[in-house]
Amino acid sequence: MCGAEGKLFKSIIESARLNVCHECSKFGKVTGIVEQAEEIKPQETQEPETMQLIVEDYAEKIMKKRSDLKLTQKDFAKKMGEKESIIQKIESGHFEPPIGLAKKMGKFLGIKLIEEHEELHESKKASKDKTFTIGDFIKIKKK
Repeated sequence: MCGAEGKLFKSIIESARLNVCHECSKFGKVTGIVEQAEEIKPQETQEPETMQLIVEDYAEKIMKKRSDLKLTQKDFAKKMGEKESIIQKIESGHFEPPIGLAKKMGKFLGIKLIEEHEELHESKKASKDKTFTIGDFIKIKKK
């Protein structure tokens, strides 16, 4: 929290797991000591993060396929185990269904509503002399 270097302690402070110095560890519960090898872990290779996203035109796809199957919104809602108002909001584009519901609807209608999206996060090495810590902001605020 304060940015001090040296021996770090694994601590839980206000439900957050942090590696902090001895002084800052007093603000929470110490759960262990950070080993020197654990403290310096360069991440040279990074795995891409895969996320599932709902397609942009989900509302039109759902409405068109439901109409093609000659189902009313009420009948479709019953088959999905949802309220009719939820189906109305989804088809009007005012409510994006959760991933689970989108998968269920896609499977029932025989359409693709979920797409995979990969994102690669690159780690940046910040120079110590130009970075701010939470402690720096607290010090600035006190002045």
